[in-house]
Amino acid sequence: MRGAEADALTELEREVGTPGSGLDRLRLMPTPFVPEVRLHLAEDAIVWWARMEATAGHALPAPYWASAWAGGQALARHLLDHPELVAGRRVLDLAAGSGLVAIAAALAGAAEVIANDIDPYAVAAVTLNARANHVAVDATGNDLLDSTEPKADVVVAGDVFYDRAMADRMLPFLQRTAAAGADVLVGDPGRGHLPADRLAVLADYPVPTTEPSVDSSLRRVQVLRPA
Repeated sequence: MRGAEADALTELEREVGTPGSGLDRLRLMPTPFVPEVRLHLAEDAIVWWARMEATAGHALPAPYWASAWAGGQALARHLLDHPELVAGRRVLDLAAGSGLVAIAAALAGAAEVIANDIDPYAVAAVTLNARANHVAVDATGNDLLDSTEPKADVVVAGDVFYDRAMADRMLPFLQRTAAAGADVLVGDPGRGHLPADRLAVLADYPVPTTEPSVDSSLRRVQVLRPA
């Protein structure tokens, strides 16, 4: 683990080890729709972020890892319900955030799981969350999207088509990965930049959401693979 990631892990370990409660705290809890997995999630990610920035005295990356996102929830549910997809195989979880999908893959019997995210705090959160679920997940912070030979049998990616720039980098990587023989699974709740004509739907889930700006308490989430 590199310097920034090690520092973030120390900081998060201190956070979860400090007694207290409130909107600006992390809490270990069962994940909505995937209760088999427990995650350290923020009661209110924005409030937690504001406190941490005030303490640090400088800007910090948005804590996307401190929430359970619908695409990851659907992917994790799909892997746990269909363990044959990953059992005995090497799995790479891209833009892993909290590590929810990576942990689900490990619980489903994957031989090796790598969770990748460029945010040092996400790498730290994956480490803490894997520890809480008693599974082995290797968390890494390298940017993999320009690589040509991902060393994985299965690549999973939840909520990765949230803006055009990310979609334009993510889709070619996933297509190269699929062309190299890996199985690719994507979880998407209609973020707006999903290239639907290049992906085939495998499953559709009604996922309970805790996102603050969503009208319904459920979101329809698709699990897809490159067509």
